[in-house]
Amino acid sequence: MEAKIKSPKRKGKRMEELETKYFGKMGTPKRDAYETQIQLDLIGELIKQTRERNNLSQAQLAKKLGMDKTYVSKMENNVKTQRLDTIIKVFKALKGQLFVRVGAGEAMKEIELI
Repeated sequence: MEAKIKSPKRKGKRMEELETKYFGKMGTPKRDAYETQIQLDLIGELIKQTRERNNLSQAQLAKKLGMDKTYVSKMENNVKTQRLDTIIKVFKALKGQLFVRVGAGEAMKEIELI
């Protein structure tokens, strides 16, 4: 006779519920600002992970880019919003690839920048 395994009851709320509760519904200005911030944080984290995979310190990457180490730190920690040309420059220095999706609805296009 096989024992049935009960799935535990879910405690708490799903992330989507919390996001709506604290930042509003999708499409509202507060929620849009939140979503943008998350995307910028992800870019900073990707820069950091790629730099570390290339065994570079922030100082070494900064030297390759011709900028100060504190600027690299600010990019990785999303203290400063980055321009697209700076992000492209960083990924080129890291020999990474960068894909950007632009458009609206059915007209979405993916562009390889590096």
